[in-house]
Amino acid sequence: MHAKSKTYKNLALFDFDGTLCKKDSFTGFIFYALSKRHIVKQAIKILPWIQAYYLNIYPADAMRPKLFKAMFAEANAAEINQLAEEYAPYLLTQLDQNLYQQFLKHKRLADDIVIVSASVDVYLEYICALLEVDLICTETEIVNHVFTGHYSTPDCSCDQKRIRILEKYDLDRYHKVYAYGNSVEDLEMLSLADFKFMVGKDQLLPSLKTDNKKFA
Repeated sequence: MHAKSKTYKNLALFDFDGTLCKKDSFTGFIFYALSKRHIVKQAIKILPWIQAYYLNIYPADAMRPKLFKAMFAEANAAEINQLAEEYAPYLLTQLDQNLYQQFLKHKRLADDIVIVSASVDVYLEYICALLEVDLICTETEIVNHVFTGHYSTPDCSCDQKRIRILEKYDLDRYHKVYAYGNSVEDLEMLSLADFKFMVGKDQLLPSLKTDNKKFA
């Protein structure tokens, strides 16, 4: 048996909404891409669930797919993707500067960086292309150039974050694993890390030493 080779670089896992980005990117995209008339019409149809969500009696991982289906079912994929590409640069202006500076430190160390988000691929793919990082997120279904309104993967939150990370990355190959989140939906992801940071709870970001470059 041959020992696995190590990369001797770090792996940095960033949640997006509320962590690297200060905004609720999905709600923002709804208002960016859709008409107010459509939003109101569709929101009325799922109003009981919206109210239950804001009363904390309907979970976010159930609300997100219901909201996506209500807003984007039967939408033309090419048109929505064009709007998503335009939306992505705006989101880059909404990054939390403290977390973004930490992100850039990982970049300078040539670490592998992944955005791990429950938000949808529609615009996050463009964000990650601009940032030149990898992406694990909730993926949406397109059939015959139209959004079906369904997800093609489970909602990428809670244990799904941990599962998807472990499916894609061999953590034993990394020097250290860093994870950054802001909610209970990130706890399973943070449990994988050697160094973790929870927005609103932790005061100091993990120290990154540039001498890790010697391992590269």
